[in-house]
Amino acid sequence: MKVLFIDKNHDLLKTELEKLGCQCDEEYSKSKEAIEKIIHLYDGIIIRSRFNIYKDFIDKATRLKFIARVGAGLESIDVDYAASKGITLIAAPEGNRNAVGEHALGMILALFNNLKQADLEIRKGHWNREKNRGIELEGKTVGIIGYGNMGKAFAKKLQGFDVKVICYDLLSNVGNEHCTQVTLDELQSTADVLSFHTPFNKHSHNMFNSAFINQFKKPFYLINTARGSAVKTDDLVVALKSKKVLGACLDVLEYEKLSFENLFENNDLPSAFSYLIQADNVLLSPHIAGWTVESNIKLSQTIVNKISKLI
Repeated sequence: MKVLFIDKNHDLLKTELEKLGCQCDEEYSKSKEAIEKIIHLYDGIIIRSRFNIYKDFIDKATRLKFIARVGAGLESIDVDYAASKGITLIAAPEGNRNAVGEHALGMILALFNNLKQADLEIRKGHWNREKNRGIELEGKTVGIIGYGNMGKAFAKKLQGFDVKVICYDLLSNVGNEHCTQVTLDELQSTADVLSFHTPFNKHSHNMFNSAFINQFKKPFYLINTARGSAVKTDDLVVALKSKKVLGACLDVLEYEKLSFENLFENNDLPSAFSYLIQADNVLLSPHIAGWTVESNIKLSQTIVNKISKLI
């Protein structure tokens, strides 16, 4: 089986596939157009997010048996068309779910305890204790939107904090011992903290907008470690200014490019983003919730395990 690596990944992935008898070729610098000219030679593709794999590309991949994305989502692939061609689609949400759960928890604890602000002030010689008095997670209700691999991992991390954990999901009966599934109305009525763990799809796109925010019965905090497109940034900023949203932890932004490797190509920053980077009650990270040393290995091993079942 010939496999083409379009994006760089942990060495384990290539090494283990070769042990399974695969011929692994690497094309990290060729353009999409150049790869389209050779893709008919391959049985499998390993990608992250360098470019979209849509109908025109798939039509040229005449012997393709699988597309494996070393990540949680498949939004860069025309899933339906690939399936209609008999191509198996592989993702690895199991590989970085623990990392995402830990990151989400770390962000909200840092925000609640003013750790970013306090650290920066001390570095400037300011010792402000009362100004940086924090709040506790205990006693809060944490609402999770999307209760799949990532949502479940976050709920598990919350055990021991004496919080009430509830979730809303389009699928029924997904709650477990760590979380009670509720209606969206109940979540919006009771949540003190809202955490997004949705995949990219038509339901989650711009889900967090003014209409959605205004359905909440009390001010709340936002965590988004899912996809930037879930949150309409302009509406979030309005809510932050009005204090309907008390603070935000954002690992992802709607301005990200497909590859997740770049944010802006110039200095013409949207006004909403300019507000976020100045706000003391906003914590930002560069799409790294699932980007740990350990998850790099786990993601690759998960892909190997799934491909091995096809060989």
